[in-house]
Amino acid sequence: MREMLKFQNVSLTYQALNSEVHALQNINFSVMEGELVSIIGPSGCGKSTMLSLIAGLEKPTAGKIYIDGETGYMLQTDNLLDWRTIKSNALLGLEIQGKKSKENTEYAYNLLKAYGLWEFKDNRPSQLSGGMRQRAALIRTLASKPDLLLLDEAFSALDYQTRLMVADDVFNILRREKKTAVIVTHDISEGISMADRLIVLSKRPGKIKLNIQPEFKDKNLAPLTRRDDPAFREYFNMVWKEIDANE
Repeated sequence: MREMLKFQNVSLTYQALNSEVHALQNINFSVMEGELVSIIGPSGCGKSTMLSLIAGLEKPTAGKIYIDGETGYMLQTDNLLDWRTIKSNALLGLEIQGKKSKENTEYAYNLLKAYGLWEFKDNRPSQLSGGMRQRAALIRTLASKPDLLLLDEAFSALDYQTRLMVADDVFNILRREKKTAVIVTHDISEGISMADRLIVLSKRPGKIKLNIQPEFKDKNLAPLTRRDDPAFREYFNMVWKEIDANE
């Protein structure tokens, strides 16, 4: 199986105003093709910093990061442009990257059709619900056909009920499109419900405390359904114990 991402002995130290900050220490893990990997940990442990390293926005102080292919980054807010239609927003990434070919445009439009947004293609983002906006933001990211998708607290701006529905939406889209993803979240339940593999970090400097593969009745169970699986509570308690021990 293809190894999409590998952290090898990665550490990061950066200079703050009056001192050095040790953000990450000796991080080792791999992400295989098709995996959805959740990263969870206490506030300030370096979760989002890891995504910045993967995206090349920061450089590690020590160690190596190997990436097979291109990455797509989905942030906490949808960042849709309200003066553009949903159809036009879906093409924005392709325009910025100089990839707006006929083939890629058709692919973006097909994603809008497949995931229930085509009838709203001429609407402005402000006319859509929060969940639909996040779906549009994901389609904009997928339109450039990234090999590895990075989701940084992608549902945190939504209310709880909407988050549950959008997590199901995103999970199903990633499965159908056969995407590999690294998902950063502070929500333990969300991380467990979406993950093929779960990485739990310690408080700063972030070190890997757990690297486990949650086992449910069916790996393709949607996140909301996973929460009803008897194993879900066991994994929640396991992760909470590690995080609580580090507070």
